[in-house]
Amino acid sequence: MRGAEVLRLLAGLALFLYGMQMMSTGLEKAAGERLQKLLSKLTARPLAGMLVGTGVTAVIQSSSAVTVMVVGFVNAGVMTLKQAVSVIMGANIGTTVTGQLVALDFGQLAPIFAICGVFAAVFLKRRTPRLCGQVAAGLGFLFLGMTEMSEALAPLAQSPQFIRLLTSFESPLLGILAGTVFTAVIQSSSAAVGILQALAANGLIGADAAVYVLFGQNIGTCITAALAAVGISQNAKRAAAVHILFNVIGTAIFTPLCMAMPLPELMQALAPGDPAAQIAHFHTLFNIASTLLLFPFGGALARLSERLLPDEKRCRPRRNCRLRPKNGICNMRTSHKTEAPTF
Repeated sequence: MRGAEVLRLLAGLALFLYGMQMMSTGLEKAAGERLQKLLSKLTARPLAGMLVGTGVTAVIQSSSAVTVMVVGFVNAGVMTLKQAVSVIMGANIGTTVTGQLVALDFGQLAPIFAICGVFAAVFLKRRTPRLCGQVAAGLGFLFLGMTEMSEALAPLAQSPQFIRLLTSFESPLLGILAGTVFTAVIQSSSAAVGILQALAANGLIGADAAVYVLFGQNIGTCITAALAAVGISQNAKRAAAVHILFNVIGTAIFTPLCMAMPLPELMQALAPGDPAAQIAHFHTLFNIASTLLLFPFGGALARLSERLLPDEKRCRPRRNCRLRPKNGICNMRTSHKTEAPTF
Protein backbone atom coordinates (compact mmCIF):
# COMPACT_ATOMS: atom_id res chain seq x y z
CA MET A 1 0.00 0.00 0.00
CA ARG A 2 1.60 3.28 -1.12
CA GLY A 3 2.00 6.35 1.04
CA ALA A 4 -0.65 8.31 -0.87
CA GLU A 5 -3.19 5.53 -0.35
CA VAL A 6 -2.36 5.30 3.37
CA LEU A 7 -2.87 9.07 3.71
CA ARG A 8 -6.15 8.84 1.84
CA LEU A 9 -7.30 6.01 4.12
CA LEU A 10 -6.37 7.98 7.25
CA ALA A 11 -8.05 11.11 5.87
CA GLY A 12 -11.20 9.09 5.20
CA LEU A 13 -11.10 7.67 8.74
CA ALA A 14 -10.62 11.19 10.16
CA LEU A 15 -13.62 12.46 8.19
CA PHE A 16 -15.71 9.49 9.30
CA LEU A 17 -14.85 9.98 12.98
CA TYR A 18 -15.30 13.76 12.81
CA GLY A 19 -18.64 13.40 11.06
CA MET A 20 -19.85 10.93 13.66
CA GLN A 21 -18.72 13.21 16.49
CA MET A 22 -20.45 16.21 14.88
CA MET A 23 -23.65 14.28 14.44
CA SER A 24 -23.56 12.90 17.97
CA THR A 25 -22.76 16.28 19.58
CA GLY A 26 -25.44 18.07 17.57
CA LEU A 27 -28.10 15.57 18.51
CA GLU A 28 -27.08 15.62 22.18
CA LYS A 29 -27.24 19.43 22.31
CA ALA A 30 -30.54 19.54 20.42
CA ALA A 31 -32.10 17.11 22.87
CA GLY A 32 -30.52 18.91 25.82
CA GLU A 33 -31.21 17.61 29.30
CA ARG A 34 -34.22 15.64 28.10
CA LEU A 35 -31.98 12.71 27.15
CA GLN A 36 -30.44 12.65 30.61
CA LYS A 37 -33.82 12.86 32.33
CA LEU A 38 -35.11 10.10 30.05
CA LEU A 39 -32.21 7.85 30.98
CA SER A 40 -32.47 8.50 34.71
CA LYS A 41 -36.27 8.40 35.11
CA LEU A 42 -37.61 5.89 32.60
CA THR A 43 -35.34 3.02 33.53
CA ALA A 44 -37.12 1.75 36.63
CA ARG A 45 -38.21 -1.39 34.78
CA PRO A 46 -35.64 -3.50 32.91
CA LEU A 47 -37.62 -3.64 29.65
CA ALA A 48 -38.16 0.13 29.68
CA GLY A 49 -34.45 0.62 30.41
CA MET A 50 -33.46 -1.55 27.46
CA LEU A 51 -35.82 0.32 25.10
CA VAL A 52 -34.57 3.69 26.35
CA GLY A 53 -30.95 2.59 25.88
CA THR A 54 -31.73 1.42 22.34
CA GLY A 55 -33.60 4.59 21.40
CA VAL A 56 -31.11 7.07 22.87
CA THR A 57 -28.13 5.29 21.30
CA ALA A 58 -29.88 5.17 17.92
CA VAL A 59 -30.48 8.92 18.18
CA ILE A 60 -27.02 10.08 19.25
CA GLN A 61 -25.23 7.36 17.23
CA SER A 62 -22.78 6.39 19.97
CA SER A 63 -23.06 3.50 22.39
CA SER A 64 -19.84 4.69 24.03
CA ALA A 65 -21.41 8.08 24.84
CA VAL A 66 -24.51 6.45 26.31
CA THR A 67 -22.49 3.94 28.35
CA VAL A 68 -20.23 6.70 29.69
CA MET A 69 -23.36 8.69 30.56
CA VAL A 70 -24.78 5.67 32.39
CA VAL A 71 -21.53 5.18 34.31
CA GLY A 72 -21.72 8.84 35.33
CA PHE A 73 -25.33 8.45 36.50
CA VAL A 74 -24.41 5.41 38.58
CA ASN A 75 -21.45 7.28 40.06
CA ALA A 76 -23.76 10.19 40.99
CA GLY A 77 -26.33 7.84 42.54
CA VAL A 78 -29.00 8.90 40.03
CA MET A 79 -29.26 5.38 38.60
CA THR A 80 -28.87 1.99 40.27
CA LEU A 81 -26.61 -0.75 38.95
CA LYS A 82 -29.63 -2.88 37.94
CA GLN A 83 -31.06 0.03 35.94
CA ALA A 84 -27.69 0.53 34.25
CA VAL A 85 -27.55 -3.12 33.10
CA SER A 86 -30.70 -2.86 30.99
CA VAL A 87 -29.69 0.49 29.46
CA ILE A 88 -26.27 -0.89 28.49
CA MET A 89 -27.94 -3.88 26.83
CA GLY A 90 -30.19 -1.57 24.84
CA ALA A 91 -27.22 0.61 23.83
CA ASN A 92 -25.65 -2.43 22.15
CA ILE A 93 -28.67 -2.68 19.86
CA GLY A 94 -28.88 1.06 19.15
CA THR A 95 -25.25 1.28 18.06
CA THR A 96 -25.95 -0.90 15.00
CA VAL A 97 -27.91 1.96 13.39
CA THR A 98 -24.70 3.57 12.06
CA GLY A 99 -23.82 0.41 10.15
CA GLN A 100 -27.30 0.32 8.67
CA LEU A 101 -26.95 3.95 7.53
CA VAL A 102 -23.62 3.15 5.88
CA ALA A 103 -25.20 0.14 4.16
CA LEU A 104 -27.85 2.40 2.61
CA ASP A 105 -25.02 4.00 0.58
CA PHE A 106 -25.85 7.67 0.62
CA GLY A 107 -22.41 8.38 -0.83
CA GLN A 108 -23.72 10.40 -3.78
CA LEU A 109 -25.79 12.60 -1.46
CA ALA A 110 -22.94 13.12 1.01
CA PRO A 111 -21.67 16.41 -0.53
CA ILE A 112 -25.21 17.86 -0.45
CA PHE A 113 -25.63 16.93 3.23
CA ALA A 114 -22.20 18.38 4.07
CA ILE A 115 -22.65 21.66 2.15
CA CYS A 116 -26.20 22.36 3.35
CA GLY A 117 -25.32 21.36 6.90
CA VAL A 118 -22.23 23.57 7.10
CA PHE A 119 -24.11 26.59 5.71
CA ALA A 120 -26.92 26.04 8.23
CA ALA A 121 -24.50 25.58 11.13
CA VAL A 122 -22.47 28.69 10.23
CA PHE A 123 -25.05 31.19 9.01
CA LEU A 124 -28.29 30.40 10.83
CA LYS A 125 -28.81 32.26 14.10
CA ARG A 126 -31.49 30.16 15.79
CA ARG A 127 -30.15 27.36 17.94
CA THR A 128 -32.30 24.43 16.78
CA PRO A 129 -31.83 24.94 12.98
CA ARG A 130 -28.11 25.47 13.59
CA LEU A 131 -27.83 22.19 15.49
CA CYS A 132 -29.85 20.40 12.80
CA GLY A 133 -27.35 21.76 10.28
CA GLN A 134 -24.54 20.37 12.41
CA VAL A 135 -26.20 16.95 12.38
CA ALA A 136 -26.64 17.06 8.58
CA ALA A 137 -23.02 18.17 8.09
CA GLY A 138 -21.84 15.35 10.34
CA LEU A 139 -23.84 12.83 8.32
CA GLY A 140 -22.34 14.21 5.11
CA PHE A 141 -18.77 14.04 6.45
CA LEU A 142 -19.43 10.49 7.69
CA PHE A 143 -20.39 9.30 4.20
CA LEU A 144 -17.58 11.27 2.53
CA GLY A 145 -15.12 9.59 4.87
CA MET A 146 -16.64 6.21 4.12
CA THR A 147 -16.26 6.81 0.36
CA GLU A 148 -12.62 7.89 0.81
CA MET A 149 -11.80 4.80 2.88
CA SER A 150 -13.49 2.50 0.38
CA GLU A 151 -11.59 3.99 -2.58
CA ALA A 152 -8.28 3.95 -0.71
CA LEU A 153 -8.70 0.28 0.16
CA ALA A 154 -9.67 -0.78 -3.39
CA PRO A 155 -6.05 -1.31 -4.64
CA LEU A 156 -5.41 -3.75 -1.80
CA ALA A 157 -7.55 -6.29 -3.65
CA GLN A 158 -4.45 -6.89 -5.79
CA SER A 159 -2.07 -7.29 -2.83
CA PRO A 160 -1.30 -10.96 -2.01
CA GLN A 161 0.23 -10.02 1.37
CA PHE A 162 -2.84 -8.12 2.51
CA ILE A 163 -5.19 -10.85 1.32
CA ARG A 164 -3.08 -13.43 3.19
CA LEU A 165 -3.31 -11.31 6.36
CA LEU A 166 -7.09 -10.99 6.13
CA THR A 167 -7.66 -14.65 5.42
CA SER A 168 -5.86 -15.42 8.69
CA PHE A 169 -8.82 -13.74 10.43
CA GLU A 170 -10.88 -16.79 9.54
CA SER A 171 -9.32 -18.23 12.67
CA PRO A 172 -11.91 -17.21 15.30
CA LEU A 173 -9.42 -16.12 17.97
CA LEU A 174 -7.33 -14.03 15.56
CA GLY A 175 -10.43 -12.36 14.12
CA ILE A 176 -11.83 -11.55 17.56
CA LEU A 177 -8.43 -10.26 18.73
CA ALA A 178 -8.00 -8.08 15.63
CA GLY A 179 -11.49 -6.59 16.01
CA THR A 180 -10.99 -5.98 19.74
CA VAL A 181 -7.60 -4.27 19.44
CA PHE A 182 -8.51 -2.11 16.46
CA THR A 183 -11.78 -0.91 18.02
CA ALA A 184 -10.08 -0.25 21.36
CA VAL A 185 -7.46 1.90 19.59
CA ILE A 186 -9.92 4.10 17.69
CA GLN A 187 -12.53 3.91 20.50
CA SER A 188 -15.49 3.64 18.14
CA SER A 189 -17.25 0.43 17.21
CA SER A 190 -19.28 2.30 14.58
CA ALA A 191 -16.12 3.47 12.81
CA ALA A 192 -14.59 -0.02 13.10
CA VAL A 193 -17.71 -1.60 11.59
CA GLY A 194 -17.63 1.05 8.84
CA ILE A 195 -14.06 0.11 7.94
CA LEU A 196 -15.01 -3.57 7.96
CA GLN A 197 -17.86 -2.74 5.57
CA ALA A 198 -15.42 -0.91 3.29
CA LEU A 199 -13.11 -3.94 3.26
CA ALA A 200 -16.01 -6.26 2.46
CA ALA A 201 -17.34 -3.97 -0.28
CA ASN A 202 -13.96 -4.21 -2.02
CA GLY A 203 -13.86 -7.98 -1.69
CA LEU A 204 -10.95 -7.86 0.75
CA ILE A 205 -12.61 -9.83 3.52
CA GLY A 206 -15.21 -12.57 3.32
CA ALA A 207 -18.19 -13.34 5.52
CA ASP A 208 -16.34 -16.21 7.26
CA ALA A 209 -13.71 -13.82 8.62
CA ALA A 210 -15.94 -10.74 9.06
CA VAL A 211 -18.22 -12.37 11.63
CA TYR A 212 -15.34 -12.96 14.07
CA VAL A 213 -13.95 -9.45 13.57
CA LEU A 214 -17.46 -8.15 14.36
CA PHE A 215 -17.49 -10.09 17.62
CA GLY A 216 -14.15 -8.56 18.58
CA GLN A 217 -15.37 -5.07 17.73
CA ASN A 218 -18.20 -5.48 20.22
CA ILE A 219 -15.63 -6.22 22.93
CA GLY A 220 -13.24 -3.44 21.89
CA THR A 221 -15.90 -0.75 22.24
CA CYS A 222 -15.96 -1.37 26.02
CA ILE A 223 -12.63 0.43 26.43
CA THR A 224 -14.30 3.86 26.51
CA ALA A 225 -16.57 3.01 29.46
CA ALA A 226 -13.67 1.28 31.22
CA LEU A 227 -11.55 4.44 30.93
CA ALA A 228 -14.47 6.56 32.13
CA ALA A 229 -14.76 4.38 35.26
CA VAL A 230 -11.19 5.02 36.40
CA GLY A 231 -11.06 6.84 39.71
CA ILE A 232 -14.78 6.89 40.45
CA SER A 233 -17.13 4.93 42.72
CA GLN A 234 -17.11 1.16 42.98
CA ASN A 235 -20.69 0.94 41.72
CA ALA A 236 -19.82 2.95 38.59
CA LYS A 237 -16.89 0.61 37.94
CA ARG A 238 -19.34 -2.29 38.15
CA ALA A 239 -21.51 -0.67 35.46
CA ALA A 240 -18.47 -0.57 33.16
CA ALA A 241 -17.70 -4.19 34.12
CA VAL A 242 -21.25 -5.22 33.16
CA HIS A 243 -20.66 -3.72 29.70
CA ILE A 244 -17.52 -5.83 29.28
CA LEU A 245 -19.14 -8.99 30.68
CA PHE A 246 -22.17 -8.63 28.41
CA ASN A 247 -20.09 -8.40 25.24
CA VAL A 248 -17.59 -11.08 26.24
CA ILE A 249 -20.34 -13.57 27.19
CA GLY A 250 -22.24 -12.83 23.95
CA THR A 251 -19.09 -13.49 21.93
CA ALA A 252 -18.35 -16.67 23.91
CA ILE A 253 -21.84 -17.98 23.12
CA PHE A 254 -21.98 -17.11 19.42
CA THR A 255 -18.42 -17.98 18.38
CA PRO A 256 -18.99 -21.76 18.76
CA LEU A 257 -22.35 -21.35 17.00
CA CYS A 258 -20.62 -19.70 14.04
CA MET A 259 -18.11 -22.53 13.93
CA ALA A 260 -20.81 -25.23 14.11
CA MET A 261 -23.59 -23.65 12.03
CA PRO A 262 -23.64 -21.92 8.61
CA LEU A 263 -24.16 -18.42 10.08
CA PRO A 264 -21.90 -16.77 7.46
CA GLU A 265 -24.18 -18.24 4.78
CA LEU A 266 -27.15 -16.72 6.60
CA MET A 267 -25.24 -13.44 6.66
CA GLN A 268 -24.80 -13.57 2.87
CA ALA A 269 -28.45 -14.51 2.36
CA LEU A 270 -29.60 -11.40 4.24
CA ALA A 271 -28.47 -9.13 1.40
CA PRO A 272 -27.17 -11.05 -1.64
CA GLY A 273 -24.47 -9.20 -3.54
CA ASP A 274 -24.15 -6.40 -0.95
CA PRO A 275 -21.34 -7.17 1.54
CA ALA A 276 -21.74 -3.86 3.44
CA ALA A 277 -25.43 -4.56 4.06
CA GLN A 278 -24.64 -8.17 5.02
CA ILE A 279 -22.30 -6.96 7.76
CA ALA A 280 -24.79 -4.33 8.97
CA HIS A 281 -27.65 -6.86 9.15
CA PHE A 282 -25.55 -9.51 10.87
CA HIS A 283 -24.26 -6.94 13.38
CA THR A 284 -27.85 -5.94 14.21
CA LEU A 285 -29.05 -9.55 14.49
CA PHE A 286 -26.08 -10.54 16.67
CA ASN A 287 -26.63 -7.69 19.12
CA ILE A 288 -30.39 -8.24 19.28
CA ALA A 289 -29.90 -11.99 19.83
CA SER A 290 -27.27 -11.38 22.54
CA THR A 291 -29.56 -8.92 24.32
CA LEU A 292 -32.61 -11.20 24.20
CA LEU A 293 -30.53 -14.13 25.41
CA LEU A 294 -28.88 -12.31 28.33
CA PHE A 295 -31.72 -9.92 29.22
CA PRO A 296 -33.33 -12.35 31.73
CA PHE A 297 -29.94 -12.62 33.45
CA GLY A 298 -29.44 -8.88 33.98
CA GLY A 299 -29.62 -9.29 37.75
CA ALA A 300 -27.09 -12.10 37.62
CA LEU A 301 -24.69 -9.90 35.60
CA ALA A 302 -25.04 -7.15 38.21
CA ARG A 303 -24.31 -9.66 41.02
CA LEU A 304 -21.33 -11.06 39.11
CA SER A 305 -19.89 -7.56 38.75
CA GLU A 306 -20.34 -7.10 42.51
CA ARG A 307 -18.43 -10.34 43.12
CA LEU A 308 -15.64 -9.24 40.79
CA LEU A 309 -15.51 -5.74 42.32
CA PRO A 310 -16.51 -6.17 45.98
CA ASP A 311 -17.06 -3.30 48.39
CA GLU A 312 -14.03 -2.30 50.38
CA LYS A 313 -14.18 -3.61 53.93
CA ARG A 314 -13.70 -1.33 56.91
CA CYS A 315 -11.68 -2.25 59.95
CA ARG A 316 -10.40 -0.70 63.15
CA PRO A 317 -6.74 -1.67 63.39
CA ARG A 318 -5.09 -1.60 66.77
CA ARG A 319 -2.38 0.87 67.58
CA ASN A 320 0.30 -1.78 67.16
CA CYS A 321 -0.85 -2.66 63.61
CA ARG A 322 2.13 -2.35 61.27
CA LEU A 323 -0.03 -1.93 58.16
CA ARG A 324 -2.32 0.99 58.94
CA PRO A 325 -4.82 1.38 56.06
CA LYS A 326 -5.74 4.87 54.91
CA ASN A 327 -9.06 6.20 56.24
CA GLY A 328 -9.63 2.88 58.02
CA ILE A 329 -10.20 1.09 54.70
CA CYS A 330 -8.84 -2.39 54.27
CA ASN A 331 -9.32 -4.77 51.37
CA MET A 332 -9.19 -7.75 53.76
CA ARG A 333 -6.61 -9.47 51.58
CA THR A 334 -3.70 -8.30 53.73
CA SER A 335 -3.53 -9.62 57.27
CA HIS A 336 -2.66 -7.11 59.97
CA LYS A 337 0.51 -7.88 61.88
CA THR A 338 -1.08 -7.72 65.31
CA GLU A 339 -1.36 -10.22 68.11
CA ALA A 340 -5.15 -10.18 68.01
CA PRO A 341 -6.40 -8.02 65.16
CA THR A 342 -9.98 -6.82 65.38
CA PHE A 343 -12.03 -6.38 62.19
